[in-house]
Amino acid sequence: MPGHRTRWTTAAILTTTATMAAALTLTSCSDEDTPSSVASQAASVFASATAEAGRELDDIKGGVNAKDAVRLGTPTTDSDGRTTVEVTAQNTTDSTKSFAVQVNFRNENGDLLDAAVVSVSDVAGGGTGKATARSTHDLSGEVKAEVARALRH
Repeated sequence: MPGHRTRWTTAAILTTTATMAAALTLTSCSDEDTPSSVASQAASVFASATAEAGRELDDIKGGVNAKDAVRLGTPTTDSDGRTTVEVTAQNTTDSTKSFAVQVNFRNENGDLLDAAVVSVSDVAGGGTGKATARSTHDLSGEVKAEVARALRH
């Protein structure tokens, strides 16, 4: 069986996150912006990142909802300061399948911090496969991970 490949977030999600960081840096210097308007802009950018992750899953043809077949480990911080979480997918069919999983990273208040899409490829029938979802930037505070969507294909 081939090794499991991990696919990180799309370039669009990475670009959106970088754009948000630049926008927050620039707007934080303006006398016209309030903390709430900057927070609102950040929320809008994160919504765009989540939408992009959703579009990536929408592009999968013939995918079946598999959210109940996916489990997440406990989020940790890697040596680069990024939040990672192990993704385990259980294939309940008789044939080899792959999974596309959107993982949302949230803070202790439930606010969306980041979104990642990871592939768990070539999981044998009746078996499990693992991959690691990784945030696109450093996340601070207590970070929780949730399966937003999962497709088996």
